[in-house]
Amino acid sequence: MPKLKTKSSAKKRFKISARGKVLSAQAGKRHGMIKRTNSQIRKLRGTTTLSKQDGKIVKSYMPYSLRG
Repeated sequence: MPKLKTKSSAKKRFKISARGKVLSAQAGKRHGMIKRTNSQIRKLRGTTTLSKQDGKIVKSYMPYSLRG
């Protein structure tokens, strides 16, 4: 069998944790910061885990990721 290709977009946007969960950046920080409160902006820092269903889809895009 030939090797499977990883989706480049998924490789750049997601990371698989040691426990196999999918980590991604928080949504809602690309533009429009002026209309968000400071507390909202603070809470959107860092990363979050995807839901189990969404994580399954993302893992299918990265066939050779750890715990894929």
